[in-house]
Amino acid sequence: MRIDIATLFPDMCDNVLNTSILGRGIKNGFIEIHTHNIRLYTEDRHRNVDDKPYGGGTGLVMQAQPIYDCIQAIKAQHITPPRVIYMSPQGSVLTQGKVRELAALDGLILLCGHYEGVDQRVLDELQAEELSVGDYVLTGGELPALIVCDAVARLQKGVLPNEDAYSIESHYNGLLEFPQYSRPEIWRGRAVPEVLLCGDHKKVAEWQTEQAMEMTRQKRPDMYSKYLKDHAEELAEKAAREAKRLERRRRREEKKRDKLI
Repeated sequence: MRIDIATLFPDMCDNVLNTSILGRGIKNGFIEIHTHNIRLYTEDRHRNVDDKPYGGGTGLVMQAQPIYDCIQAIKAQHITPPRVIYMSPQGSVLTQGKVRELAALDGLILLCGHYEGVDQRVLDELQAEELSVGDYVLTGGELPALIVCDAVARLQKGVLPNEDAYSIESHYNGLLEFPQYSRPEIWRGRAVPEVLLCGDHKKVAEWQTEQAMEMTRQKRPDMYSKYLKDHAEELAEKAAREAKRLERRRRREEKKRDKLI
């Protein structure tokens, strides 16, 4: 997959993209991420990319021409047409489901606005989708674009060690992640749950699932309700299997008591 970031501050993005897991993923060729300086595409001899808004108001608006020419130059480097996304507080809010959708694309262009935004005409011309990382306003689209890059990159094959590295995390399967523990076994009088020390992988997995559901119920009741609704059939079947297991156990215990009598 290839992601391109169109920005006025490519150095700001490059500093993050060359760091940690994301940087290693790019270096090892599991994902391509490139930054492009919109200012290089302006036709203004003073290298200006913004001007006062029509109708008045404070601040400056990024002009259509340099943005359009920058995006067109990026598109020319793609084999298949990439999706263009403008990072905007007016867009739909980013979710893990949206991340999975974007991670399946061949190409993605992230446009970073700044100042008071960008000329609406270029968004219309590019048919840009608007995407937000939350219901708040930042000074520019660079941080949101980097959030998208990080979230999308870690779903690319090879970026993380294996699928388990992200499939158990919060939001991936509709639940929050279960609590995690590490050494020492006892810290300030607080012990690691015994089940995690038993060596029984099945019991550990069952505990983790139960904890994930309980954490979601407590912290995100909205997510918990949706999970119950989306997995109603699966949960009903699981409950039925558990009821049968308990019934078999009860019968075995009754037989034991009858023999003793």
